[in-house]
Amino acid sequence: MQTNHPSPLVLITGASRGIGAATALLAARQGWAVAVNYAGNASAAQKVVQQIRAEGGKAEIFQADVGDPAHIARLFAQVDASLGRITALVNNAGVVDMTARLDEMSWERLERMMRINVLGSLACAREAVLRMSTRHGGAGGVIVNVGSVAARLGSPAQYLDYAASKGAIDTFTLGLAKEVAGEGIRVNCIRPGIIDTDLHGSGGLPNRARDLAPQVPMQRPGTAHEVAQSIAWLLSDAASYVTGSIIDVAGGR
Repeated sequence: MQTNHPSPLVLITGASRGIGAATALLAARQGWAVAVNYAGNASAAQKVVQQIRAEGGKAEIFQADVGDPAHIARLFAQVDASLGRITALVNNAGVVDMTARLDEMSWERLERMMRINVLGSLACAREAVLRMSTRHGGAGGVIVNVGSVAARLGSPAQYLDYAASKGAIDTFTLGLAKEVAGEGIRVNCIRPGIIDTDLHGSGGLPNRARDLAPQVPMQRPGTAHEVAQSIAWLLSDAASYVTGSIIDVAGGR
């Protein structure tokens, strides 16, 4: 938990399922108030909030599609009004698409991938900086971007566009970390490997995590909770001298 702020508040995008939901639950257990963002599945987001509240934590849900700039503006305004100024952002929201080669991908698919995974993360980080930076009257804070080891593997014949979007997340992490290091903000990236979440189902391969387990040196997919633990560490004061870092949580892959 942050110790330099009386009421640590983390906004987690895409927090209704998978890594986002696991991070929301863990952060709440560690003393954070949690703004749970979701795009479409209100009932799943509400279940996350209900579990946090049942354990004595503080959380609220906020609908917004991070691929839409008007939604992002509304999201941050609503969090400001309901919970106060955030002290941390986890840029977790992201999409994949059906497996395909680049020569089978439409412009619409490519545009959607970059709009949500890259532009959405950049815009959310911009709003976070405006609230956290000492340059803007903030008390500092933390941004954790959720990337992917696909950024260095390339995901050929599967998710090349997704991999490219996550490569952008790596670069954006490195640049922003240097840009705001003197303004009290730490910026880092977690790169999950093969994690057993619902995300694979949206790409048409619901069994992908288990099917690819033999390619992982540890011979198994990771869990959302294992990724959440690394994110929680980066959010905490235990990582107070860590910025501009990219940490793989990938079982050695």
